Amino acid sequence: MREPTPDLRETIPDLLRRAATRFGAREFLRFPDASLSFADADERSDRLAAGLAARGVRPGDRVAIMLENVSGWPLTWLAVLKAGAIAVPVNVRYRSADLEHVLRDSGAVATVSTAEHAPHIPGPVHVLDSLPSDDPPPDVPFSPHDVANFQYTSGTTGFPKACMLTHDYWLRTAHIVADLVRPRDDDVLLIAQAHSYMDPQWTTLLCLLGGVPHVVLPRFSASGFWPAVREHGATLTYVLGTMPLLLFKQPPHPLDRANRMRVVICSGIAPDLHQAFEERWGAPWRELYGSTESGPDLLAAPEAAETVGTGSLGHPPPGKEVTLDEETGEILVRGLPMMRGYWNHPEATAHVFRSGWYHTGDLGLRDAGGGIRHAGRIKDMVRRGGENISCAEVESVLAQHPAVLSAALVPVPDDLFGELPKAFVQLRPGHVPGRETAMSVIAHARERLAKFKIPAFVEFVDGFSLTPSARIEKRHLSRPDQRAGAISVEEESA
Repeated sequence: MREPTPDLRETIPDLLRRAATRFGAREFLRFPDASLSFADADERSDRLAAGLAARGVRPGDRVAIMLENVSGWPLTWLAVLKAGAIAVPVNVRYRSADLEHVLRDSGAVATVSTAEHAPHIPGPVHVLDSLPSDDPPPDVPFSPHDVANFQYTSGTTGFPKACMLTHDYWLRTAHIVADLVRPRDDDVLLIAQAHSYMDPQWTTLLCLLGGVPHVVLPRFSASGFWPAVREHGATLTYVLGTMPLLLFKQPPHPLDRANRMRVVICSGIAPDLHQAFEERWGAPWRELYGSTESGPDLLAAPEAAETVGTGSLGHPPPGKEVTLDEETGEILVRGLPMMRGYWNHPEATAHVFRSGWYHTGDLGLRDAGGGIRHAGRIKDMVRRGGENISCAEVESVLAQHPAVLSAALVPVPDDLFGELPKAFVQLRPGHVPGRETAMSVIAHARERLAKFKIPAFVEFVDGFSLTPSARIEKRHLSRPDQRAGAISVEEESA
């Protein structure tokens, strides 16, 4: 393991104030509703912090943030931290069950939102437009090791748990990626994920470190992403989950390579499409492997062309160790950054940190060069008779069918086999759901997969709910009778 990053001895508000002094009037935040300089962001977040304090927010309080991708999101986040409180990001797509769980579990004293969302939010709500105050901002002493966020993360199953992430965690994450991409004066970083996810938060800090503009799109659009890259002159971006494949499935465009992009950081590059991504858009795509719990764990450098198409996840940054469990092949991590634990879940915390390592739940394989390749999720499996079926493997094959936009595989209880695989399929525009399409997808899978891996049922859906890491949230696909509404293709594929 390389030498760990030294103690940063800085908080997120410290970094903002230093950037405001250093970069001043240079553009920092670029949103559809506003363009703000580094000095603007510091001044406006001071006024929001004063407003929070005037409304009774005290150090250590949890304050939920439920906003669209507007400039008020990062300003509110920075203000909550300046008040010494803990931010609780909330996805604006949450409905009653998800929202009530997060607010109740976190113990949030209030939610910062808009007049549009306020009627649907239980508990006290501070409407963003009425929050700023001309009072002096609170002078709150706090430490880099104090918790900054309750960042709720959910795997594909189960209710979300809050990762307790400190100021030190966030700053180490930003420094690690800054060391990877080496920000330049002419850089522009663009991101399209919801700001309630962790990625726009660490990229905000990366831009504070580098003094470069942070462009945040209202939402991810596969058809609009690369036009936005060209419009804003973006040179850096981060995509993950289903985003790369959705981008690749867009029709080729004569201006695909007409961009300033110098590196695309990505979590989950399809090895067989890696070279095609680079050739199509004319920029290196490099892997970043990590999690909300542990931050960046493995990274491939922009100059590491030898990783293209190999599935390699790169190497640990300074301060991290990554290995494989000898019995299961699970990827294990220790070092910094790392969450303090799960809020209100001491048993789950102890379980994931057993034996002194963070257990990622991901399977890995050693490559010829001693690196690690991703090999699926431990729990994301279907047990059909005596055979284990990797859901990720089958989903990858199904997604290669020309009619399929996205797919998810789940187990269906079966008296004979224990479990059978069922595929939920979202079609691309212009394709009609029905038996003929289902059988075409199954025929495609049969040519590429072992017989026991072929789905026994297909159900078409209009879309999927996604986790913060842009993976399909399979808990929303669960119901007592998984065969109802599904097309049985078991006889044809048996």
